[in-house]
Amino acid sequence: MSTHKAFLRSPCALANSLDLVGDRWSLLVVRDLLQGKHTYGELADSREGIPTNILADRLKRLEASGILVKAPYQERPVRYSYTLTPKGKDLGNVLLAFVRWGTQHIPGTVVMKAGQASDGTKTPEKTSRRKRVGAAR
Repeated sequence: MSTHKAFLRSPCALANSLDLVGDRWSLLVVRDLLQGKHTYGELADSREGIPTNILADRLKRLEASGILVKAPYQERPVRYSYTLTPKGKDLGNVLLAFVRWGTQHIPGTVVMKAGQASDGTKTPEKTSRRKRVGAAR
């Protein structure tokens, strides 16, 4: 009797890895968590502008896959912080390989650090939507 689960497409390690994190956003969420972001708001403020409905979906998928865990940090309303598991942290090597490949083969790309604008300067502090809306009242 086999203890392996049924694979979506095949037992190919690459195909199954792509099924977990091969969409447009998942590895960017992992990148942001590796760079020290932990809350939904911090992740939503990513420079790539992930739509909030997609962010919520990716966080659920990554949690279900054992790539991250969430823990409540506030009760009312309940808010969660997100942390990579060892399995999720291991994706850092994958991200570094993408960075090396991109800087070598895609002209004009650079290695971006947390809080850095595309021109290499420090990005200004973003004001959250809640703060902008509250200030307008």
